[in-house]
Amino acid sequence: MSAAQLLRHSRKLRSLQNAGCERSSLVRYFSSGTGSFVKENGVAKRTGGTRFSKHSQPAKELETFSLGVSRSYTWTRASNSLIPSSVGGLNGSFSCGQVASARPFSSGADLPPHQEIGMPSLSPTMTEGNIAKWLKKEGDKVSPGEVLCEVETDKATVEMECMEEGYLAKIIHGDGAKEIKVGEIIAVTVEEEADLEKFKDYKPSSSAEPAAPAESKAQPEPSQPKVEEKAPAKTPEPKAPKNEEVSQSGDRIFASPLARKLAEDNNVPLSSVKGTGPDGRILKADIEDYLASVAKGGQREAFAAPGLSYVDIPNAQIRKVTANRLLLSKQTIPHYYLTVDALVDKLVTLRRELNPLQDASGGKKISINDLVIKAAALALRKVPQCNSSWMNDFIRQYHNVNINVAVQTEHGLFVPVVRDADKKGLGTIAEEVKQLAQKARDNSLKPADYEGGTFTVSNLGGPFGIKQFCAIINPPQSAILAIGSAEKRVIPGSADGQYEFGSFMSATLSCDHRVIDGAIGAEFLKAFKGYIENPTSMLL
Repeated sequence: MSAAQLLRHSRKLRSLQNAGCERSSLVRYFSSGTGSFVKENGVAKRTGGTRFSKHSQPAKELETFSLGVSRSYTWTRASNSLIPSSVGGLNGSFSCGQVASARPFSSGADLPPHQEIGMPSLSPTMTEGNIAKWLKKEGDKVSPGEVLCEVETDKATVEMECMEEGYLAKIIHGDGAKEIKVGEIIAVTVEEEADLEKFKDYKPSSSAEPAAPAESKAQPEPSQPKVEEKAPAKTPEPKAPKNEEVSQSGDRIFASPLARKLAEDNNVPLSSVKGTGPDGRILKADIEDYLASVAKGGQREAFAAPGLSYVDIPNAQIRKVTANRLLLSKQTIPHYYLTVDALVDKLVTLRRELNPLQDASGGKKISINDLVIKAAALALRKVPQCNSSWMNDFIRQYHNVNINVAVQTEHGLFVPVVRDADKKGLGTIAEEVKQLAQKARDNSLKPADYEGGTFTVSNLGGPFGIKQFCAIINPPQSAILAIGSAEKRVIPGSADGQYEFGSFMSATLSCDHRVIDGAIGAEFLKAFKGYIENPTSMLL
């Protein structure tokens, strides 16, 4: 790349000849197909080379070269370093720790400088994502902070913002693109509007895929293992006739023991699998191929009995993650359950008295669930052992009481978090819960809206009339409180022989027995019941 192109690429460099040369760096990250500088007529040019971060090269000092800004610069590297260790000429030399810019240049000689945008990791557990929709189209100018697109992560739909000024030259994955791996290129931006046309037919090279360059050196080696794989494939063949000799009558299906075990573990009917072994014998590889095709939706109909009418509904990312986490919870956490019934007449009365005050001040109405959240938060402050997580070698007890609230939407189950609920008033909790619930229904929750919870409340009583249920713990938390509906019961009155009616609400605490012993769980429910039956104590 010529010095003129380098200057055009960076607006900071263009301002060097007029500015006082504040401390900055000329270090750039060149893709494969680029390399060392050669000085020619006072202008630096590059010859072939490799990425600094991918390939080790002998120590050397690149030649001093001119950039046309009345200064010269020297770029050096340490003997065992893959990144330049210093750059001289810009008011001194700088250590590698001061290098801030690392943007890839184009790998093709016919392409101008550009930046490839990869699928970001927008949550700690995200490995792939979907493009919900692009808010910018090809050719649009983009600025830092502007939203490029909406990405469906494993937990929510998150807005992806632009980091640098430029123009959106090419969208690789359009609206609705599914299962894009983290780091996979989704778009390309350029700095100059005149360069947009050059990326009309742009396709990312395979070397741009994550981890692909690291495997480039190992490509010749797999040729030997492939030869070895063919030899073991022949070893089962002599055993096939022995199995077939047992019985050739009826509709018996011949399969290797390993294939049968794999099919049994994955509930795969052998009659649906076509064998590729001798005389149609089903091998392990056949079962694996079948499972892979089912995962891609190729043979879903094989699981349905003949004559059934059905429709296959694709699973959203949130559904997949919820399924995996709940399965992990039930398989690895020793659940036990404690249930208590609390009289809620005073709670209902307090709510009836507070809501007119909320209306007068323009606040949101307080719901029974808001009062439950507040009572649970104060009970956790009294019994902090329930506000903990199992960390294998130790138990982590949290000082913050952050309550996740389960919200069911058409997109799946979300659990936004109310932070420091024990320190907030009922009006503030009511406001936050309604805002978070609306975000969940709009599928617009951000990671900050649902991460960091220490305890969860799930209420199926008020909205659905469920009397009592046991919820599954949301890892890494150690407990979840399931709230049922209130029902009227006959209770003894104040005088002998008299009876009254009272409304009782069922609350079931699911506990992780590794963290919460039975007596500790009972202590929490006792504190929770006390706040529910005497709600004015929550206001103290």
